[in-house]
Amino acid sequence: MAAQFGRRLRRGATTTAVAAVAVAALSASQGPGAVLASDGGGGDQRTAGSAPSDDNAATGNSPYYTDLPPLVTPNKPGTSTNLPITGSAESGIPASVLAAYKKAQQSIASSDAACRLPWQLLAAIGKVESGQARGGRVDANGTTFSPILGPVLNGQGFAMIKDTDNGAYDGDSTHDRAVGPMQFIPSTWATWGQDGNDDGRKDPNNIYDAALAAGHYLCAGSRDLALAADLDRAVLSYNHSNEYLRTVRSWFDYYKRGTHEVPDGTGVVPPPLDGGSDASPDPGTSPSPTPPAKPDPDPDPEPSKPGGGSTDPKPPTPPATQPPKPSQTLADLENAGTGALTATAGDAFAERIKVRAKNSLGGPLAKVSVTFTIAGDTDTRFDGGKSAVTLTTGSDGTVTAPVLQAGETTGEFTVRAIATGRSLPAVAYTATVTARQADAIARTDDKALTAAPGAEFADAVEVKATYKGAIASGVAVTATMITDGDTPAENDKGPYFKDADGNTVRTLTELKTDADGTLLLPKIYADDTAGTYKLRLTTEGGATVVIELTVEAPAA
Repeated sequence: MAAQFGRRLRRGATTTAVAAVAVAALSASQGPGAVLASDGGGGDQRTAGSAPSDDNAATGNSPYYTDLPPLVTPNKPGTSTNLPITGSAESGIPASVLAAYKKAQQSIASSDAACRLPWQLLAAIGKVESGQARGGRVDANGTTFSPILGPVLNGQGFAMIKDTDNGAYDGDSTHDRAVGPMQFIPSTWATWGQDGNDDGRKDPNNIYDAALAAGHYLCAGSRDLALAADLDRAVLSYNHSNEYLRTVRSWFDYYKRGTHEVPDGTGVVPPPLDGGSDASPDPGTSPSPTPPAKPDPDPDPEPSKPGGGSTDPKPPTPPATQPPKPSQTLADLENAGTGALTATAGDAFAERIKVRAKNSLGGPLAKVSVTFTIAGDTDTRFDGGKSAVTLTTGSDGTVTAPVLQAGETTGEFTVRAIATGRSLPAVAYTATVTARQADAIARTDDKALTAAPGAEFADAVEVKATYKGAIASGVAVTATMITDGDTPAENDKGPYFKDADGNTVRTLTELKTDADGTLLLPKIYADDTAGTYKLRLTTEGGATVVIELTVEAPAA
């Protein structure tokens, strides 16, 4: 039976007749039928039970390919003269995809040996979710040539999941879509994403990253996947559907009986996803049936089955896809002349980030979705309070991010611009927020500041800071009781402050001017040593004022 991808399953839309056919097919192939938790490998014999009804699953319960594997046990090419071509094609897994599954198994065997993750389970899920990355259409790093996106999860025939990534992964800032060869929804990828190919990125469109993330997800909760019940629970956590479990289980059993490697890009290609990135039919309609392929004008003779009869016919060769024109192919994303990004805390950045999308000919490319994301320890945000925004390039290939508004956290942070859903390197910008500054500070009055030994100063010290003649609010100020001399140091006697515990301190930090640029110092106390002392106030920006304090006994 040649397995042809053509149907997509929606939650609640599978009929009893379809379920009956699936169970019958599984029974005929000795695949897992009604007893879903039978693993044949020493696992327990509990059934899977009813699947939960909520949408808290790795894929957001997105649709998936429901076709079952061929009924003929696969063998490697050349090991059986009676092997149907369909079985050989379906059991073949593209080289990079197969390598990613096996690498994920080895990685998890080192970090979580108790899980006992079989790579064939990843292969089964990858087959059902994306047809093994659409037949292995990946580059040398394992990244799909174009993003694999599931339908918009807007509640119209599918689950309702509002946007969780501002379109960074799926290009949709209103609703979520499952992303990549293992079809993670963005919120799940944010938690479980992995760097499976050690390139410093966690990309859901990279098969190595996605396979390792899927492995960790399936192993969650101390599961032992050698136990059939745990394996069933893991699969159901990926997509809450018993039909999904049966389909994955059938491919899992099929791949365990034998598979082989085929070159990347030569695997069986599923049709465009129903409502996914390759087609957008109305969610309430069924996909159009695939027209029959034209007969091969010079077909190879088919081997005969034992006892007479012929094998299943050779599946039609997928039509060759026309590569996009160089003028329409995104080749690079570059800085479009953005200058230094610096701002004082609380101010807007004068410079705005600008990038340019270029095609394969080096020219500008319009209508490219670009996501700008603020990363690092900062409270700086784009205008409107967002940390990520997605915009589209114009006719000149450029797009400019909104104004950056500096917060109160000083230091460096990074803004990254990426082509949404693409595997191109990000364009990174370093931005710096400096502390608020003052170039002048002075007392607000000129009263003499005196106190008797052991008493407190009656008058408080108040100062005002300015910057270029304007009020300097929120400026950091340090107050220190200093010694005389050319190189003053903190004095160990004379007037002092008290900390929150009542201890003597002669230096105060973390003082700031208020909205009017003024600062009222805490109470100042005198010790028993009479004399004239100095209090120095220094602002961020280098402004300084020295105030005289006198400790003397009152007149008789």
